Amino acid sequence: MRKFKTVFMRGGTSKGCMFRREDLPENQEEWDSIFLQAMGDPDPKQIDGMGGTVSSNNKIVIVWKSQEPDIDVEYLVGQVIVGKSQVDYKSNCGNMTAAVGPYAVEEKMVEIVEPVTTVRMLNRNTDKYIHVTVPIDRETKNFAQEGDCAIAGVDGTAAELRVNFLNPAGAKTGKLLPTGNVMDVLLIPGFGEISATILDVSNPMVLVRAEDIGMKGTELPEEINSNEQVCELLEKIRGTAACMMGFAKDLKDATKHSPAVPKVGFFAKPVSFLDLEGKLVDKADMDICVRVISVFQCHKACPLTSASSISVAAFLEGSLVYQELHGVEEGKDTVRIGHPSGVMTMAPHLEKEGDEVKLPGVAVQRTARRIMDGMIYIRK
Repeated sequence: MRKFKTVFMRGGTSKGCMFRREDLPENQEEWDSIFLQAMGDPDPKQIDGMGGTVSSNNKIVIVWKSQEPDIDVEYLVGQVIVGKSQVDYKSNCGNMTAAVGPYAVEEKMVEIVEPVTTVRMLNRNTDKYIHVTVPIDRETKNFAQEGDCAIAGVDGTAAELRVNFLNPAGAKTGKLLPTGNVMDVLLIPGFGEISATILDVSNPMVLVRAEDIGMKGTELPEEINSNEQVCELLEKIRGTAACMMGFAKDLKDATKHSPAVPKVGFFAKPVSFLDLEGKLVDKADMDICVRVISVFQCHKACPLTSASSISVAAFLEGSLVYQELHGVEEGKDTVRIGHPSGVMTMAPHLEKEGDEVKLPGVAVQRTARRIMDGMIYIRK
C-alpha cells in the first residue's frame, strides 16, 4: 500500500479530497490511478473508497503555492466519473472552489490577515482568477468555521465565505457566448428543433425551457433520473451544444469524452415546490426555478458554475432566460435560483460597452468545512 496525505472537505454543496501538489507523485500520469482508488471507482457503489456515488461527492482538488504575482495559490479540480475509470479535468467546480480558500488558510499557504483574509486564487482548469474571503478566528488565528450563514442543501450554519469569480466569461471557449448568439435553435436528432441559450461563465452551460422538454421544472432528482426519455433528450441537447462549441465531434464522442462539459439545465418561471427534505420552497423567494444535469445525473442542488451562467443569462437581454422572465426587475443586482435543495442567490456584474457585454465578476455566498484529514491508502 502507498499512502498520501489528504484533507476531506465540504465546499458549498460538494465534497471531496484535497491534496497538496507536493504530496503527490511528480509524474502526473500516476494521478488518475490514485484519485480513482481514493473514490472507489469504477464500482458505481464506490464501496472501496470515499466517493459518494454522485458527481457532487466525487471531487478531487490539487492545490499549490503560486509563483505568479498577486496570486496566493493555484488549484486544479478533477471530477471522478462515477462508475468509470475516468477523471475529468475539463471544468472547475465552483462549490469546491469555496473550500480552497479555507484549505489554503489552514494549511498555512497564505499570510493571515485579520479579521478577514482574501485568498487570491488561480484555477488551472479554466485559467480564471477567483478571490475567496475567509473569516479568521481571533484566538486561533485560523479559519473561523463557526458562523450564522446558511446555504440551501447544507444542514446548519457556518462562517460565510464570499466567492468572487473574476472575469469568468469564456472560461473554456474564450467567449461569453460560444456560438456568438444570445439564443440558438438546436436541431436534436429524433426530436426536432429546440431553443437554447449557450453560455460560458466559469464553465460552459446550455439552458432550455422546462416546458419544451415536457417538464415542469419542479421535479426532484429521483424523478428526473428515472425518466429515461427526458434524460436521453437532455444528453442529446448537451451533446449537440458540445459539438457546436468544439468539445466533441458527435453525440457519442460528447458522452464518452466530454461528460462534464458543458452542463445542461432546464428552467421555469418561479413556481412553488417541495424540496428534497419535503420543505416548501415558495415561488415568492425565487426569480427562476432550475434543474441541472451534472455527469448524467440531476444535481441535488445547483452547481455553482452553472448558477453563474444562469444568473448572467437572467440579465442578458435577448437570452432565452431573459425572454421567459421578461428581464430582471429594475434596480435589482441579484438572481435567486430555486433548485432541488432550496434557493441560492447570485450577484453577477455585467457591463455593456457598445454592443459588447463585459463580465467583471460573479459573486456568491458559500460555506465550507474540514471534515477529516489524514492518509488515504492506495494499492500499488
